[in-house]
Amino acid sequence: MPKSTSYHEILIEDLKEPLEAASYIEVVLEEGDPIMLSKALRNLIEAQGGIDRFSSQVQQYYQKFDQMLLEKGKIEFDYLSTLLDALGLQLAVKVKSA
Repeated sequence: MPKSTSYHEILIEDLKEPLEAASYIEVVLEEGDPIMLSKALRNLIEAQGGIDRFSSQVQQYYQKFDQMLLEKGKIEFDYLSTLLDALGLQLAVKVKSA
């Protein structure tokens, strides 16, 4: 019997592709759920080799940002921008569909 691959393993593999990662975060941000954003950032970090791969400053930003998300449910733009930059992503503005 062939070994099956878990959804999480497939997701992490997919998130190694920058366009997939950007689309994933875009959808999560549109949902507006801080818990989902926390999980999504964790998945992106895992896909890029884990938190230890990043500088200590990025690690601190991630820890503070994640704590704010979980405790207050609010996004601090500076923290999010720094984390996305470290993950090779950036925020963009687009026209809202009707």
